[in-house]
Amino acid sequence: MKVSIERAALLKAVAQAQSVVERRNTIPILANVLIEAEGDSLTFRATDLDIEVIDRAPAMVERKGASTVPAVTLHEIVRKLPDGALVSLTEEPGSGRVTVQAGRSKFALATLPREDFPVMTTTEYTANFAAPAPLLRRLFDKSKFAISTEETRYYLNGVYMHVATGEGGQVLRCVATDGHRLARIDAELPDGAETMPGVIVPRKTVGELRKLLDDDDIQIAVSVSETKVRFATPDITLTSKVIDGTFPDYSRVIPQANTRRLEVDASEFAKAVDRVATVSSERSRAVKLSLDEDRLVLSVNAPDSGAAEEELAVAYGDEHLEIGFNAKYLLEIASQVDRENAVFLFNSAGDPTLMREGNDSSAVYVVMPMRV
Repeated sequence: MKVSIERAALLKAVAQAQSVVERRNTIPILANVLIEAEGDSLTFRATDLDIEVIDRAPAMVERKGASTVPAVTLHEIVRKLPDGALVSLTEEPGSGRVTVQAGRSKFALATLPREDFPVMTTTEYTANFAAPAPLLRRLFDKSKFAISTEETRYYLNGVYMHVATGEGGQVLRCVATDGHRLARIDAELPDGAETMPGVIVPRKTVGELRKLLDDDDIQIAVSVSETKVRFATPDITLTSKVIDGTFPDYSRVIPQANTRRLEVDASEFAKAVDRVATVSSERSRAVKLSLDEDRLVLSVNAPDSGAAEEELAVAYGDEHLEIGFNAKYLLEIASQVDRENAVFLFNSAGDPTLMREGNDSSAVYVVMPMRV
């Protein structure tokens, strides 16, 4: 194998590949990236046996071939090379080494046999459709904060992507919850997605997918089966196993009868929560919301470190209410709001609270209160 490639293109491809690789693994080949040179492109393939990413980059191929080298080491080398460098990758037959050269810098990396590299089996996909990157970005960005990190409830360790019935008909919906808060985000259903089975996309896959969604003009090809999900752009293909479990019936925890309505400037609210929470050192610090007509008082009382309160002018016309929330949860939910105003719907101090962005019901959040 002998190829030349621009540093920027190489860095982008290797960065995506090496982030899939598990730092701690018992199978040495899984720490490597499979490099294949053919035609006028280089293909990089990395896997942790649950996710596989294939990245293509344009290159000048003098001699085609394939090899595997340590992904993290290659990424570090390329990252430290000067901008604009032309990088050559060379492997002489039988040498067991890939030489990386740019200008006066030269590195030799040990290889492992390409035959040992595991390739994810192909699957017959039930549904294939194309979705604009901004649509998928919104669905996953707004829901991922609520993914559970509790390994025992493994079926909550991802985002549940499925077809559901919204107010205007069928929608593509993403839901995540950890039992304390829930995010339910809807988007227009792309053509061809109607037959899609509901799948739980794992947390790590959601993180990797985010890197594919930055270009607003790109269409993402999505393929879904009962066991796998695949997202592809012209340059990158990300394939992942889905979580083998049943996502709970989330509709039961979304309150329907909350009538006390608070409307508040979302960014002012988030800043105020952040400020009053400063005095408390506890991780699960509680912020108390005291509501009176057109007035909200946020307060934190930490006996060992002090107290804080802040008043905000809000739109609220119901009877007096005092309710407490985990500050971290309030901040995360408030930071999801793209519009100017956040609308909170309360029932009582002990019931779940609903939040949405203005009058938009395509993004709905639920947060459980705390005793204060």
